[in-house]
Amino acid sequence: MSKLVRQRSRWGWFAGLALLCGQSAHAAPLSISQLMDSLAKQPQGAATFTEKKHISILDQPLESSGELLFIAPARLEKRTLKPRPETMVLDGGTLTLERGKRKHVLQLKDYPEVAAMIESIRATLAGDRQALERVYHLALEGGFERWTLVLTPIDPKVGAVIARIRMEGVKDGVRSVEILQADGDSSLMTIEKRAPPQ
Repeated sequence: MSKLVRQRSRWGWFAGLALLCGQSAHAAPLSISQLMDSLAKQPQGAATFTEKKHISILDQPLESSGELLFIAPARLEKRTLKPRPETMVLDGGTLTLERGKRKHVLQLKDYPEVAAMIESIRATLAGDRQALERVYHLALEGGFERWTLVLTPIDPKVGAVIARIRMEGVKDGVRSVEILQADGDSSLMTIEKRAPPQ
């Protein structure tokens, strides 16, 4: 896979990390504050994922699957198992990418557009509405039994990469995340929550 394809397909996993939520009872109707409160109660989350990415320069979508892990407040992991092993770990301000014998370490402060987007995802995981609304317009539809949250970037630099993130969930568990990139590429990730590692 070319470097360009890898770069254009990489964005999908970040939003998928926002899927790591728990399950609890909650009365309808659901407000953004209620949803954020539910997310904030989860110190960590683990899940399996399947992802399909549509990239304009490819005739067929890219499909992958693996595991996701979030540990509050700042560690996010995506471990792709198929079609080939790849690991991405965000710890604080450092993003580490590994595939085979290749390893790349990036400092988010050197990539402000990327940092803004990732911090928004971390804010979702942490249930930090104030931090989220510094970067995105939030639109929530539905009740607690079935809801849809759409994030639209406010910052033009973030908007130059991500056009929209659409999350669908049941209660306080996200079931799917769809990302539409500004260049027209898109990804759809579905999640199945599992028990966190001991």
